[in-house]
Amino acid sequence: MATQSAIVVPTKYWHRLEDGRVQCDLCPRFCKLQEGQQGLCFVRARQDNRIVLTTYGRSSGFCVDPIEKKPLNHFLPGTPVLSFGTAGCNLACKFCQNWDMSKSREMDTLADEASPDTIARAAKELGCRSVAFTYNDPVIFHEYAIDVARACREAGIQSVAVTAGYVCEEPRAEFYRYMDAANVDLKAFTERFYHQVTNSHLQPVLDTLVYLKHETQVWFEITTLLIPGENDSNKELDELSGWIAERLGPDVPLHFTAFHPDWKMRDIQSTPPATLARARRIAMGNGLRYVYTGNVHDEAGGSTLCHRCGTVLIGRDWYRLTAWTLTHDGRCNTCGTPCAGLFEAEPGAWGPTRRPVILKHFAR
Repeated sequence: MATQSAIVVPTKYWHRLEDGRVQCDLCPRFCKLQEGQQGLCFVRARQDNRIVLTTYGRSSGFCVDPIEKKPLNHFLPGTPVLSFGTAGCNLACKFCQNWDMSKSREMDTLADEASPDTIARAAKELGCRSVAFTYNDPVIFHEYAIDVARACREAGIQSVAVTAGYVCEEPRAEFYRYMDAANVDLKAFTERFYHQVTNSHLQPVLDTLVYLKHETQVWFEITTLLIPGENDSNKELDELSGWIAERLGPDVPLHFTAFHPDWKMRDIQSTPPATLARARRIAMGNGLRYVYTGNVHDEAGGSTLCHRCGTVLIGRDWYRLTAWTLTHDGRCNTCGTPCAGLFEAEPGAWGPTRRPVILKHFAR
């Protein structure tokens, strides 16, 4: 386990090439580095002929959010989650909605010293049921995320990864041994989109989703940001949701969220609410039981219904819960049908509040 006071720590997913370069094997980007070079993610670099993580123990953006904001609608609804991230990312999405952190190359973005124990302590004292690695992808700070998750597990706090799922097989298995839940961005369902818009590839993300469903106990939900003219055609939405139904099953929640112009895609209009409603209809027509709309005010599209009798199991108005008709063991109170997810006898009551956190107040 890496020492908590360190900023630069060694990693293990890399190998030397015959031409003298060192290849990082954490994600399918396979950055090949000369001495002193950084990977595209910015936080992994070659130093002393090995790949190191340069930002261990430093993070930013600490705040308490509703778990529904991740978004996770079937994982401890209504409870608060301590959210944070680091700088850098291993994708290059032209539409990035968190570009100020994920594209940052400034150490000022990593202003807070944040040891795993301090994060776990803060979550516990703030009454959070979980911590979320978010804003940028926790895959790139693999060693740090695992150490935080370990500390949280010892404190009875669960860990949530908000991720693009772009990771290699061996580190993926190690990473998810310590995660309790995930929201995976399935950014589109064409290789063209992944290659041209995110500078990555589709298949590794699909592989991660299949792995999560069939080889782990991690609760996960999927988010697709719909960008007008890019990934919102009826054909693509039908293929995407049909693949989920066939390969992952009908109980995996799918969130369609609205795009707004940002980063390098400021010339595209925001997603019309009608597009989200159309996507939801297509996905439900393919048999998916829990399909949601996000980044728009849509109580119907944000609420959880019993897939058998139609009872509103969890009503939502933005991030505020307005109804709860689940039994103590997560079944419909009307017909007894189970609702997929991780629920407690009573929902949390955190609501839509976002509370910034100064982490040093919890350091010892």
